[in-house]
Amino acid sequence: MVDLKAYLPTTKKEMQLRGWDEVDVILFSGDAYIDHPAFGAAVIGRVLEHAGYKVALVPQPDWRGDHRDFTKLGRPRLFFGVTSGSLDSMVNHYTAAKRLRSDDAYTPEGRAGARPDYCTITYCKILREHFPDVPIVIGGIEASMRRFSHYDYWSDKLMPSILVDSTADLLIYGAGEKAILEVAQRGIQHDIPQTAYLSSAGEISESPERPAQRSNSDSGPSAEGGLITLCSYEQECSSLRAHAENFRIIETESNKIHPSTLVQPTGEQMVVANPPYPTMTTEELDAIYDLPFQYMPHPKYKDKRIPAYEMIRFSVCMHRGCFGGCSFCTISAHQGKQITSRSKDSILRQIEKISTLPEWRGNLSDLGGPSANMYSMHGKDLSLCEKCARPSCLQPAICKNLNKDFGPLLDIYRSVDKLPYIRHSYVGSGIRYDLMNEEYGRELITKHVSGRLKVAPEHTSESVLKLMRKPSWEHFMRFREFFLKVNDEAGLNLQLIPYFISSHPGCTQRDMTNLADWTRKMHYHPEQVQDFTPTPMTLSTTMFFTGLNPYTMEPVYVARKKEEKQAQRNQFFWYKHNKK
Repeated sequence: MVDLKAYLPTTKKEMQLRGWDEVDVILFSGDAYIDHPAFGAAVIGRVLEHAGYKVALVPQPDWRGDHRDFTKLGRPRLFFGVTSGSLDSMVNHYTAAKRLRSDDAYTPEGRAGARPDYCTITYCKILREHFPDVPIVIGGIEASMRRFSHYDYWSDKLMPSILVDSTADLLIYGAGEKAILEVAQRGIQHDIPQTAYLSSAGEISESPERPAQRSNSDSGPSAEGGLITLCSYEQECSSLRAHAENFRIIETESNKIHPSTLVQPTGEQMVVANPPYPTMTTEELDAIYDLPFQYMPHPKYKDKRIPAYEMIRFSVCMHRGCFGGCSFCTISAHQGKQITSRSKDSILRQIEKISTLPEWRGNLSDLGGPSANMYSMHGKDLSLCEKCARPSCLQPAICKNLNKDFGPLLDIYRSVDKLPYIRHSYVGSGIRYDLMNEEYGRELITKHVSGRLKVAPEHTSESVLKLMRKPSWEHFMRFREFFLKVNDEAGLNLQLIPYFISSHPGCTQRDMTNLADWTRKMHYHPEQVQDFTPTPMTLSTTMFFTGLNPYTMEPVYVARKKEEKQAQRNQFFWYKHNKK
């Protein structure tokens, strides 16, 4: 019999099973409730629960009608927590062509329409209407990547910080475990690290221990007393260059170990983003994974299939963070550039739990992470890392200070494969083939590929790859040669599947024609096509919106029109056009 008390309560009845009349915190999520460390709302709920707080979670509340899902649990003692879920709700809803998607992987049976557009804002407005005096804390990828003014591709306009439209009291960006505990302990305070808030200028506290930074431009961003003041939202609305300058500073600061407080004037208020907590330690990350997750969807879903859960239920994430710095990716901006790796014991404990799940057949679908082969890597001399603001440790060249030891990762692979309940352990996450030695490559290809190895060269054009912060095309060709050699020597019949992006800033029709020529010569028939989708707070999106490279202020060609984007996308399907 299912023990409902093993999960965070989602209804009044489930609260009563625990003997609770009220809770301290009520979380609202745009995703279904899957009690698994891969889903942010479950993690935040478990962290608060472990600290002694009474927590309830309302997954995918109905925002239409009488809003009873928002009021059914009553008023929390401390605050409401709101997240759109694992994805930005607009990315979740719409394709790069702005067509409405027909499914939602984070909803039972993949059903579309279970959450609203601009989910965080919508939930907050409803809560504010019914509980005007209860604090609201927002977090997750949607809030995190929209904490400053940002270009919104779906409305095709520059929007202010999500704090403005949501009217939330506090925003937690990045992985929010430490911040949410401090908020629960101290309330809505403006000195909590890794949070952003709206304030009048007189309420901003200075950080004298942080060095002041000043702009070279009288009209551009400036800094006093340890605060960097960005161009205002209003300046950005009238100047594409101001938006590009702001992005450069925001990204530069986010890649520092000791960043500054960032302030952006917006209307009559200021958006203030405090520096983050120090990078989480292995022990702290292990402690999160040791929380009593059930590794299953809530029993309320019964036998309904949730595609996102199906994808990750037999997988293990071994670390957080990514130092790849890809221009179009939000991972480093959200999780940070520094790697925090779990201990081997923690990983093995999770695999033991997974082996007890229903339908377990002995196959791990992924031993991975944001980039699967960055496990345990870090700077050799951390004092040098403390002075560094590079967005990528790999581009334009691999940092000489980077410790590229694959020993710990190979040890985990081999230890996992010795477990009696493991038949196969695969690597399904993306890998960086420019960050690989021969020993690791052979181990990966011969023992941890299920049939197809998916890699992401993204393009063949060197100029486009430079803007993407991706390795040279020659890197991919060398890796392809190595892959084929190992494949042949081991008597395997594996496939190498390269992924590409069309319409990325800097990519012309000629670039796409050249890419298509290569796939034709190599007899590749691309199956999945990624047309570039501008998402908030990435370098690629800034270039798409402004037509400028924020680091050089040089013009960048952008395919913006629907017809231009479709023409580039069509190049992927030359083999269909050639059919008679």
